[in-house]
Amino acid sequence: MLLVTCSVVNMFYLVWLGIAPFVPVVVWSLVLAGGFVVFYVVIRSGRNLRFAEPSLTVPQMVFAIVCGAAAYAIAGEGRGGVFPIVMVIFMFGMYALTARQIWRVGVFTVAVLGAMMAAMSRLRPEVHVPAVESSHFFMIAVMVPAVAMMTSQLSRMRERLRRQKKDIAIALARIQDLATRDELTGLINRRHMVELMEQERQRGVRSGQTFCIAMLSLDEYAALSAARGAGYGDELLKCFAREALAVIRISDLLSRWNGAEFLLMLSDTRSSLARLSLERLRDRVCSLSTDPAALQAHTGFSVGVTEHRAGETVAQTIERAGLALQNAQAAGVNRVVLT
Repeated sequence: MLLVTCSVVNMFYLVWLGIAPFVPVVVWSLVLAGGFVVFYVVIRSGRNLRFAEPSLTVPQMVFAIVCGAAAYAIAGEGRGGVFPIVMVIFMFGMYALTARQIWRVGVFTVAVLGAMMAAMSRLRPEVHVPAVESSHFFMIAVMVPAVAMMTSQLSRMRERLRRQKKDIAIALARIQDLATRDELTGLINRRHMVELMEQERQRGVRSGQTFCIAMLSLDEYAALSAARGAGYGDELLKCFAREALAVIRISDLLSRWNGAEFLLMLSDTRSSLARLSLERLRDRVCSLSTDPAALQAHTGFSVGVTEHRAGETVAQTIERAGLALQNAQAAGVNRVVLT
């Protein structure tokens, strides 16, 4: 819009010098300014988002080039000022267009300006001298492709940088996922779980709410893995993780802690309610099978549950949950011990 304003001011300066006619310049200014006001309103209103090219760069460039060709026709001896504006238009396009689009606009520019030069050399040969117009066309035919080439190179560089940025973002997301997720089960890993529990502890300090930690261990995991192989054991862990995620609340977090041990954090929960949640989980996985074609293998899990106490660290709470799990395993299989 600033460039449009400067162009209008320059055209009226030519009128003041007596080089350009007043009425055509007024009409040209209204068309140019009105057209870009329309573009501005469309973009600011969001209606441009319905188009394949939301920036409307090609329509803006084509409109500006047509207006530039009209300015060339009415500017008389001051028509040379149109050429720098055309170059600026191509600089505008390098931020949004592909190399192919830039070359298409370049061909359109040479054709439109060439046609205008030919027409004006026939209609007003006393001002638009054919020999001079031929020289102007030669310069346009050389300058526009040169600028289009440089602009297309910049466009390719921009596109490469965009792809690299996207690849880096994907790689960073993958690294973040590997840093926070267990590769086998897809659950939160131990290190990230400790961080989340510390955040929950700090939140509890501010709000006065508490949380529970449940340490779970599959009772028959070692025997099943030894009898059927490590692959079967891996499938058992993945199946348990999948079934557990289908039962626990959205606000609760499950992580793979160590081998066949899992750690469940139940946010804003008292120990009595935590026990009920674990009983629902037991009903879901007590008959867990990972190989329907083979002999059905049923497994349960032992659980140690504890409620976080005000003033203690996360490590202390985890240690108490671990001791509760040891007590549950010592008392038999498929048991819950609450401390």
